Amino acid sequence: MDRSDHEPEREPARPADPGTVVTVSLISHTNAGKTTLARTLLRRDVGEQGDQPHVTDVSEAYTLVECAGAELRLWDTPGFGDSARLIKRLRQRATPLAWFLHQVWDRFRDRPLYCSQQAVRNVQTEADVVLYLVNANDDPRLVGYVDSEMEILQWIGKPVIVLLNQTGVARAHEIERAERERWRSHLAGYPGVREVISLDAFARCWVQEAELLELIGGQLADSLKPAFERLLAAWQERNLRTFRKSMGVLGRKLVESARDGEPAPEETLLNRVGLARTVVDAELQAVRQRLAARLAERTAAATSQLIALHGLEGRSARRMAQISRDHFGMPRKIDEGVWAAVGGATAGMTGGLMADLASGGLTFGGGALVAGLAGGSGGYILAKGYNLARGSDRQVRWSLGHFREQVQLGLLTYLAVAHFGRGRGHWQEGEEPLFWRSEVKRAIDSRLADIDGIWKRAGRREVGEDELVSQIENLLAAIAGRVLRELYPQAGKIGF
Repeated sequence: MDRSDHEPEREPARPADPGTVVTVSLISHTNAGKTTLARTLLRRDVGEQGDQPHVTDVSEAYTLVECAGAELRLWDTPGFGDSARLIKRLRQRATPLAWFLHQVWDRFRDRPLYCSQQAVRNVQTEADVVLYLVNANDDPRLVGYVDSEMEILQWIGKPVIVLLNQTGVARAHEIERAERERWRSHLAGYPGVREVISLDAFARCWVQEAELLELIGGQLADSLKPAFERLLAAWQERNLRTFRKSMGVLGRKLVESARDGEPAPEETLLNRVGLARTVVDAELQAVRQRLAARLAERTAAATSQLIALHGLEGRSARRMAQISRDHFGMPRKIDEGVWAAVGGATAGMTGGLMADLASGGLTFGGGALVAGLAGGSGGYILAKGYNLARGSDRQVRWSLGHFREQVQLGLLTYLAVAHFGRGRGHWQEGEEPLFWRSEVKRAIDSRLADIDGIWKRAGRREVGEDELVSQIENLLAAIAGRVLRELYPQAGKIGF
């Protein structure tokens, strides 16, 4: 694993010039998921998590990005506690914050007020920008603590960006837009709130973090902006490097699959007359199983590499049976259409038949299969010429249609990994949103000629593997970039 791609240092560095440190404080009501989101943003485990209030009771700083003497520092703070009681007390004071910060609250007997005090102190003394996390599923009109905590943040006077957490799986634009507008409308009366965006700790895409960083930069004092521009460029370079490495991982897997083959069993497929259909079924089923087993191993290994590249833990648990059944539809029998075409030939005549058994995803040497019906015998003849167009390599390999499906699965797997937040825990495979599939298919369809060309070149042994990997890596990067731009328009600002 390349630590530099995704894993910041444990302790924040301390540049000599304070003007090069940009600080954001992550704050919310208790148990809203601050530490979970911090782990996702940092790509590593920090703090403590638990399904109970005030798991975090002290503020902790971590380096999010660092370069050329500049640092973007993220503070994970204790959650606000009994906000209703707190705001009532504050409103009774002429100088509410000064009074509140000078009180001595017992850390154990009055934990809600103690944690609230630590959060307020951190925002007042450290933050350039406040990231306020809320549960997107809550109705802001019915959650009393939101207004109380907004009032406290208004007294402090720091710019606030509201993050909608716990949104669930990735959703279509119109759903997220309506959700943001609901929160924006409610928070319109607080001028300190500069923007509301969706950023789920479990299912955000790293591209969405670019929108967050851009918003943070827009709220900074002029003296901090040069340093922040360097930090933003470093963040972008790091993530684009991970993106390109991911496309390389998928590209190599696809080339290996396109070149993978099994020798056609000559005794059963080439030389027998009156061959029983069940024998052909058995032979091809055995070939499919061996090819599928190797495909499953490559898919699992590539997915595990993607997981590591994105600062996650765990490995792919996808089984060969799932790949075969769910994604590639591996039948137990040869396509009926093949036998119908063969059986329809008149006695003594032969006809060319493309041997791309689409439902099984196999092709015989990428060429034509000559078939005929032995006069009156009812037997099938599978004669010479498995690859009549380019010679007889006598290899059974994945078909072009099957290769296209592998490209689609690879890109969907990338999206799943890129959206999986570390705060969610170890990698788990799940069902991707339907609109991802339509976007990926649309992007793939626009480049079918290029995909088909790579599959054809993969069948020519004189073409080097590294050359093919480079070509398909560039192609995958272009296709994935288009998908990310469709899902997240801001992706166009970071090199896609």
